[in-house]
Amino acid sequence: MHITVEPSEHHAVLHLRGEFDTYYCPLLQEEVDGIQKTGVHHVVLNLRMVKFINSTALGAIIKASKALGKEGGKLVISRPSAFCRDIIEKVGLDRVVPIYDTDEDGIAALRGAQPGQSSEAAGFEQDPSSVLFTLTDKERLEHFIAKVKAENPVHGHAFGSNWSGVGRMAALSDKGVAFTWNGGKTDLSAFDMGQMLSVGTSLNVKFRLPLLQRGYCEAHVEVGTLEERAEGVKVSAVFTNIDNETREAVRQYAEDMAFLKEELKKATEEGGQA
Repeated sequence: MHITVEPSEHHAVLHLRGEFDTYYCPLLQEEVDGIQKTGVHHVVLNLRMVKFINSTALGAIIKASKALGKEGGKLVISRPSAFCRDIIEKVGLDRVVPIYDTDEDGIAALRGAQPGQSSEAAGFEQDPSSVLFTLTDKERLEHFIAKVKAENPVHGHAFGSNWSGVGRMAALSDKGVAFTWNGGKTDLSAFDMGQMLSVGTSLNVKFRLPLLQRGYCEAHVEVGTLEERAEGVKVSAVFTNIDNETREAVRQYAEDMAFLKEELKKATEEGGQA
């Protein structure tokens, strides 16, 4: 990873480029320490060109935020890549280190202005929170999907026997995965979605582990609980067939998330006491 510093009288913008993992955490700390030695304590962290970030790196951002805060300064994030934004929002880091769409918005926030914040939509191929799923029982799949002439949400062509739904991950552990689904382009009602993914239904799922640098994970699951909602359904499924390497990666991911949430809780409590 490379860091380019864009200094100013009252703030500095750090442009990060590359993969932000454990190895480069000291580099960020060195840059922040160097900026503070010049008397500047407001920093914008530009993550536009960071395509991968792990839990230790997120911890380093929290540490930098605390260090700047002790001197009356502040750290904000600007232009995060889709990968970084998803991770930051998933663990709640944006509650401690705000996200802005441009460097200018971040700088305005440091000066006390109130620029607007927004999120960006991402498709399945870009969104680390996506869960791709399909029913193992193809006849059951066709019973629900064929009648609405649904298209494959990933590739856009007619579904055939290769149709897959795209849900959004709600929880993940070494026991199973939970996700929400709004029906995509199927036009199925929440009731129909509930019937299609009823308790006991066997699914093939594919998902990413955003904090770990690896491709998609695949597993077989069985629906354990299902909750119908106004906008769709929430599915909780138990792993029935998952290789040991993937299970260990999922376990590590869950530990990293728990660690980050605890660090964020401490940071939030410290902020409230300041």
